Amino acid sequence: MARTATRLLKYITNPSKKSLLHNNYSSGNVARAKVEKESWWKETMDKLRNIGISAHIDSGKTTLTERVLFYTGRIHEIHEVRGRDGVGAKMDSMDLEREKGITIQSAATYCTWKDYQVNIIDTPGHVDFTIEVERALRVLDGAILVLCSVGGVQSQSITVDRQMRRYGVPRLAFINKLDRMGADPWKVLNQARSKLRHHSAAVQVPIGLEEDFQGLVDLVQSKAYFFEGSSGETVVTSDIPTDMEALVAEKRRELIEVVSEVDDQLAEAFLADEPISPNDLEMAIRRATIAQKFVPVFMGSAFKNKGVQPLLDGVISYLPCPTEVSNYALDQTKDEEKVELSGTPAGPLVAIYEGVIRKGDYIINVNTGKKIKIPRLVRMHSNEMEDIQEAHAGQIVAVFGVDCASGDTFTDGSVKYTMTSMNVPEPVMSLAVSPVSKDSGGQFSKALNRFQREDPTFRVGLDPESGQTIISGMGELHLDIYVERIRREYKVDATVGKPRVNFRETVTQRAEFDYLHKKQSGGQGQYGRVCGYVEPLPPGSSTKFEFENMIIGQVIPSNFIPAIEKGFKEASNSGSLIGHPVENLRVVLTDGASHAVDSSELAFKLASIYAFRQNSDPKDLNQLNTGLDMCYAAAKPVILEPVMLVELKVPSEFQGPVTGDINKRKGLIVGNDQDGDDCIITTHVRLKFPLILYFDTFCHISMKS
Repeated sequence: MARTATRLLKYITNPSKKSLLHNNYSSGNVARAKVEKESWWKETMDKLRNIGISAHIDSGKTTLTERVLFYTGRIHEIHEVRGRDGVGAKMDSMDLEREKGITIQSAATYCTWKDYQVNIIDTPGHVDFTIEVERALRVLDGAILVLCSVGGVQSQSITVDRQMRRYGVPRLAFINKLDRMGADPWKVLNQARSKLRHHSAAVQVPIGLEEDFQGLVDLVQSKAYFFEGSSGETVVTSDIPTDMEALVAEKRRELIEVVSEVDDQLAEAFLADEPISPNDLEMAIRRATIAQKFVPVFMGSAFKNKGVQPLLDGVISYLPCPTEVSNYALDQTKDEEKVELSGTPAGPLVAIYEGVIRKGDYIINVNTGKKIKIPRLVRMHSNEMEDIQEAHAGQIVAVFGVDCASGDTFTDGSVKYTMTSMNVPEPVMSLAVSPVSKDSGGQFSKALNRFQREDPTFRVGLDPESGQTIISGMGELHLDIYVERIRREYKVDATVGKPRVNFRETVTQRAEFDYLHKKQSGGQGQYGRVCGYVEPLPPGSSTKFEFENMIIGQVIPSNFIPAIEKGFKEASNSGSLIGHPVENLRVVLTDGASHAVDSSELAFKLASIYAFRQNSDPKDLNQLNTGLDMCYAAAKPVILEPVMLVELKVPSEFQGPVTGDINKRKGLIVGNDQDGDDCIITTHVRLKFPLILYFDTFCHISMKS
């Protein structure tokens, strides 16, 4: 059929073939050829699944992915995340990931299961790398939420479920680690209903738990599965154990009841007390799952090689294909009007939600306007690549040699669409970094610029006061990983420390000054005398420094007054307590003296600086001080700490512990509001206390100075 369509295209574009086209292809035949071509890609799209695997850290995501790749034939040996053979899991391709036993970057792969192509993205579980989950869920059609049968619904489980909900991703839940001591899948199911607000029910019942975990009973098909072989590769189907028949009947009825609440077709059969066939129940679960009204719960133990194959069947049966989900773009030519994409290869290229992308094609980066040629197109299998010539909508591929940043949209130029943006949380921690060697400054800057483009949560800035290069991210581990990557990938050693906290100084009471600056040892000298007082500005003042001239007459010529103000401003840039700027300061000039020859702007500027600092110039042997040596000290200066306005959005159940921790750290709570099931706490906290390090695992934080 593809060859027929190609010949047809050639005839249409060749003028000498017009008569042949007229004779051999009537309008009906052309329409039929178009329909057949569409049927071809429709069948391909129907057998495509794009899924992500997300969970709290150490719930078994990467181990589960490793088993999926093994059972689908993509790999031929199973390696563990913390394996003793030094190989590590396939999806943890970075050396750092294998050393630390955690996933740092999302990794893509693909496999085939029962004639269905499944594209998988394995995402990190650690909260520091939450942007990787955001980025993956933004483009996926479905997801598997992995829950630990012992730990249950944990802090990051709440976060990734919120992310799935934000991007409208249908999902399955997989309760993992049923072989562990203390495993309780029914407790976890109840937690998912209460904490995650899932409308869910189990589609499987475990046969035994902990060390007695043997297999599973499928509630839809009413069959028992046992997993045999050295790696559980052989699935043996049998009848339901006799001692479990009552429990299975109860759980199947519960499953039908829960699905009936959100699916009208099943509800009619259920209320009419008609027998519900496995196919009817399966189709009802699929409709409810794709509509995001139901979350089917699977069970197993990835580490013990049990329950993975039925989970793959669940992905095929219950999660949508690319044409069953809605994706929207923003039309930049129509004031960002929302446009629904077809999700098929038939439309214009919007990589790659619509259209076809080919090696050698020219594509346009809509965000930058740059035209780029695609030199190489590949499908990823962790860090391995398979060259391909083209890819169509719904597939996940990688492009080489393309200059872009996270969130950019590419089209063929016929449309000017950008995809709706993903949510980017604000950084919560900062470090000061600098290269050990000055010669490596170029590579150091290159590394920081690249990481900023890859990771929107990684920020780089220069502190104007301290001159330090500040990197900011989602946590200590997040920043440590990037520092280590700079060392390994760019061969640049960096020193790391805490950023200098920018304190301030201020005065608390009025103090007078009377200072004479005089140099008259031959030639043109310097002469300037300033008298007055300093005092704190009134509370609520909009300015940080105020200068007022209250001199009556011309004891100091008016052309020298700006130099006096400039001198006091310069002096206040560094207080004598700890050397930080002085704020909320009012300087009043009441008197002074000048010399007809030796007075100058420089003389009065120096007189102002010395009057404020009372720091005599050792080279000025003729300098006379009138005795008010303690101007700044007499004003009783104090140090001001930076106080941040912190807004924490936490689940209501954590309100007590969070409030207690804020009080323990001497934070001042100024507001407490309710937002659905979440509590919003507003507090003033001193910057030097690492308040957010305790909370970043389960709350959203925003900070303002």
